[in-house]
Amino acid sequence: MTGHTVTDLRDGDRPNAGVPLAGDEPSERAAKAATGGRERKRGQAASSGSGSDGAPSQQGPASDSASNRSGLGPGGRRRRRRRKSARKSDTGPAASSSAEAGGCAAEGGPAGSGPRGGSAGEGCEERGHGQRKRRRRRGKSGREIQGRPLTPQKVPHERPAGAAPAEASVQAAGPSRASSHANAASAPAQAPVAHARRQADDLYAALDLGTNNCRLLIAQPTRPGQFRVVDAFSRIVRLGEGLDAAGRLSDEAMDRAVEALKICAGKLKNRPVRRHRLIATEACRQASNGLAFLERVEAETGLRLEVVTRETEARLAVAGCSSLVGRDTDGLVLFDIGGGSSEIAMIDLTENRSNRLADHIKAWTSLPVGVVTLSERHGGCLVTPEVFAAMVEEVDAMLARFSPPDLPAFSGRGNRRIHLLGTSGTVTTLAGLHLDLPRYDRRKVDGLWLSNGEVDRMLDRLLSWDFEARAANPCIGADRADLVLAGCAILQSIRKRWPSERMRVADRGLREGLLNEMMASDGAWRRAGRNYRFRTQRQTAGDQP
Repeated sequence: MTGHTVTDLRDGDRPNAGVPLAGDEPSERAAKAATGGRERKRGQAASSGSGSDGAPSQQGPASDSASNRSGLGPGGRRRRRRRKSARKSDTGPAASSSAEAGGCAAEGGPAGSGPRGGSAGEGCEERGHGQRKRRRRRGKSGREIQGRPLTPQKVPHERPAGAAPAEASVQAAGPSRASSHANAASAPAQAPVAHARRQADDLYAALDLGTNNCRLLIAQPTRPGQFRVVDAFSRIVRLGEGLDAAGRLSDEAMDRAVEALKICAGKLKNRPVRRHRLIATEACRQASNGLAFLERVEAETGLRLEVVTRETEARLAVAGCSSLVGRDTDGLVLFDIGGGSSEIAMIDLTENRSNRLADHIKAWTSLPVGVVTLSERHGGCLVTPEVFAAMVEEVDAMLARFSPPDLPAFSGRGNRRIHLLGTSGTVTTLAGLHLDLPRYDRRKVDGLWLSNGEVDRMLDRLLSWDFEARAANPCIGADRADLVLAGCAILQSIRKRWPSERMRVADRGLREGLLNEMMASDGAWRRAGRNYRFRTQRQTAGDQP
């Protein structure tokens, strides 16, 4: 190839024009880089020294030739870009790590020589580092603030034929990157297991089978004294229907209760509950066939119910409402109007106040009357003002037998910062009527304050309605239309015994008390302080180790 000028671009320098490289064959890479008219321009510069018109060419200034030789001009930038494109064309984007390694050795010439006089391994490392930097820049939005990669979202696909295993590429990157890749690969598989373990460790369930309702609550402790409801169930079963007259549970009532308990059993089986407590109240306490009914429940549903005493029921009602008592309260009368009984507790907070509200119960009583029993005695569908007054008188006679001790918060000494706190369907119904809700909303009702005048107006409104009007109201419904006025009669008797300027409404009760006691005794909130932060980070940052 004597007399023909070939430009080798591998060294990055422009050779002197007119100096042939005798005895050298043009490299394949140089031939690729010479495409697009560059060889023509370079051939004109390396010609016999005359222009197209035959006149001798003029030599440029020394500064121009020096800049061209150093590659700092526009032509040098173009050559660098074309050199990069030539390198990319040699190693395609879909090549595997093993193919890249082979390409590095072939591109550098003989084994042991790299593109710039270095080894082939050094050239591969430099190129891999540049590709990794480009990948990092492209995927920067998919990383966290601390630079930790998220869990891969793509489904692993089959490795193409001829591609090297993933372990080989990890090992080629060095021991430090290999260990980090191994940790990142193993962490997503371990994260769901740890998350499921935490879910199983801190779920608690409470079931309350009352005279009128069957309720289930499954919750998870969050911050101290609070929990998050995971699942809930409530159904009116009327277990105590006809109990006051017959002294035993009817077959129809037991069938309704068993069907509801089967649903509760299914919910408990589907949740990894750490601890649960299932209780039954007045209907099973009073009925002559109460124990036989509990045996049937265990045989058909697998649930073993515990019949609690009236004192325990009063304490659980207080424990469920502890978060609704403010620091500016010296005393309160908490009442729970149930289906077969009504529990009342007097709480004095003037001495040695603590966070456990149940520890401050100074006196309590349980009236053997509820909305179901009182409505059956006096009739719940047609309630005239005379019938309502008779209901109130009956409850007054029961309360007259209760003689609490003289308590500082209720004796008139001090500021007398006391109020009523009601936890039952009766007071929540009055709150829904007061708010004129188109549909009952617990978030608006729970914790609502009602004054004496507002309670009186709601009672007068209910007494003016017939059965059809009460059933048509969305906050009452047909299931409770015959029970709501009986509950209002019990409420009116309590207001007469303990006059107060205001009353607070609580849409909570025994289930919440059971959960609070189980979580406190089990130390769940001490664990939940750590687990709650863990769950919050997972929800905000995604599933990562």
